[in-house]
Amino acid sequence: MLDLRIALAQADTCVGDLEGNARLVLDAVAAAAADGARLVALPEMTLTGYPVEDLALRAAFRDDAGTAVDVLARDLAEAGHGDVTVIVGTLGTTTTPDGPRPTNRAVALRDGRVVATYDKRHLPTYGVFDEARIFAAGTTTTVLDVDGHRVGLLVCEDLWRADGPVAELADAHLDLVVVVNGSPYEEGKDLERLAHARRVAATLGAPVAYVNQVGGQDDLVLEGGSFVLDVAGEVVARSPQFTPDLLVHDVPTRGGALRRGRVAPPLHPDEEVYRACVAGLSGYIRKNGFRSVVLGLSGGIDSALVAVMAADAIGGENVVGVSMPSAYSSQHSKDDAADLAQRIGADYRVQPIGGTVDAFMRDLPLDGVAAENLQARVRGTILMSLSNAEGHLTLATGNKSELAVGYSTIYGDAVGGYAPIKDVLKSRVWALARWRDDHALDHGEIPPIPESSITKPPSAELRPGQVDQDSLPPYDRLDAVLEDYVGRNLGHDALAAAGHDPATIALVLRLVDRAEWKRRQYPPGPKISAVAFGRDRRLPVTSRRRETPPTPDVAPTPSTTTPNLEQP
Repeated sequence: MLDLRIALAQADTCVGDLEGNARLVLDAVAAAAADGARLVALPEMTLTGYPVEDLALRAAFRDDAGTAVDVLARDLAEAGHGDVTVIVGTLGTTTTPDGPRPTNRAVALRDGRVVATYDKRHLPTYGVFDEARIFAAGTTTTVLDVDGHRVGLLVCEDLWRADGPVAELADAHLDLVVVVNGSPYEEGKDLERLAHARRVAATLGAPVAYVNQVGGQDDLVLEGGSFVLDVAGEVVARSPQFTPDLLVHDVPTRGGALRRGRVAPPLHPDEEVYRACVAGLSGYIRKNGFRSVVLGLSGGIDSALVAVMAADAIGGENVVGVSMPSAYSSQHSKDDAADLAQRIGADYRVQPIGGTVDAFMRDLPLDGVAAENLQARVRGTILMSLSNAEGHLTLATGNKSELAVGYSTIYGDAVGGYAPIKDVLKSRVWALARWRDDHALDHGEIPPIPESSITKPPSAELRPGQVDQDSLPPYDRLDAVLEDYVGRNLGHDALAAAGHDPATIALVLRLVDRAEWKRRQYPPGPKISAVAFGRDRRLPVTSRRRETPPTPDVAPTPSTTTPNLEQP
């Protein structure tokens, strides 16, 4: 028996685009067949896009998906690829006591028809997933015969569980296990994937071919990183992350050794997170029909990083950066904004807000925080007006630290359609900016972010001499508490036991608990951590259950004693 040449096509699909996604399959199979592949696997729910969410509950959409499968099978045969086995994810339907229910289905196409189906068995309901509410679980296993090779089929979460289909396939004498996936990115998750794949390879005594979707879909990033493992758990072939790819590899008959093929090197952690944010932003822009973005350029690190991410996603010429100086804007901030815009080739505009703010203040005299927030809201209005007039997607530039403690102005700097660094803590913002500048230097390019934007103390510049640390703990201490309170869900006592400063705990918990209402109104942004605000962390806005600590030895600042205080 000859070796089985397989191709893993990590595709960047769009939810609902049945025709467009089918074209991706046809193109991938044509390229794979030209390279001699006999088995081509594409990701979970490739035809419908993933995650499909409640579109799956619409009978008309399920019917259209079924038709698309049949048309795709015929089109593959008519293109001369009928003898190639193609595994592709789609939406199925099954009959239950409660009536028809959708399934998360993988189909095998050959000779112009569907030759086998498999419905996902394990339906995750943790984190970003809500599949058990949407889908009916499968009940059977599927083994394909491909040129005499026995190929077992799993869908995503099935790999992560030792029971169910993995256990049932133990005596199937498989030559290969194919796993089709739509596995969202989060930092560090790849090590878990590999661990589960190695367990399955050892349990079933067969190599594992893992194909993953790639690209941005709303607030999720699908990272790709498809791979082939041998029975010993060694990665013998691997696709790069965050880009479509076709990985072709030869699988020998049962018991044969897999040769090492193309293995994409791992990314530096900061590069990985940076590219995840860019992929999420690029996907959101492209799949929602935008061609350009607009954002405020303050000269600070957050807006600088977001602007560079946008330039990397769609080209600097498609980025509109608006400087909106007030009476409190420093000259160095204005200079840094102009410098950054020139470095990335952005459309740079200056729109002072002093006159507009003064007009408001004449009719509605304000002072203190209300006056500071007025400046932010005027800026938000300018950005949204440009968006409406010129068709740009408005980007919010807030980071996870600010979002956590409510350090933003609702309808001000929180306006926008997408927030590229929404899940990036402030400490990491600086690290990503450093990585991006170093990356440019390594490639003989001018660093896109001015050095002074990275090194100067962060400030909203809404009053004379203001810096962020007037209202917040130093970001290293703040982020450390946030990692444990938000990321690990530790309560007050556990935070204290972990060695955090009591006054910092008291302040941070109070601010986080009272800012849920703001987070509900913040634009979507790419998930890059294990616990992102939104799908991963769902707390009530109205609640008398707070993680209220005992009175600390050091009293919090007066501004933190007012519930839901809007900070600049």
